[in-house]
Amino acid sequence: QVQVVESGGGLVQAGGSLRLSCTASGLTFDDYFMGWFRQAPGKEREGVSCISRRGGTTSYAASVKGRFAISRDNLKNTVYLQMNSLKPEDTAIYYCAAVRAYYGLAGDEYDYWGQGTQVTVSS
Repeated sequence: QVQVVESGGGLVQAGGSLRLSCTASGLTFDDYFMGWFRQAPGKEREGVSCISRRGGTTSYAASVKGRFAISRDNLKNTVYLQMNSLKPEDTAIYYCAAVRAYYGLAGDEYDYWGQGTQVTVSS
């Protein structure tokens, strides 16, 4: 069966950096678009970034553009989210998701989800 597993979350001070990783198994990784989403306490889930199958096209939410960078390594079945200049408002659980036939940040379109990794940014 398909498994999506995130890692790399943690506690960081404002202005710091973290790199999240997400490894997917049980699917043909390069057939899937990949996305990162986040959900803060009391808030709706937000699409953060997505990447095309070969990695040539990426998109970002306005709130993270210029600070976050998504990439993927199809040989390792892994997608990354490099997060720089972190702010307290970036605190959330970050989720990785995979979808076969959609490119974008609408979470409802995604087929497979990980369990999430907590990112906490202290001020």
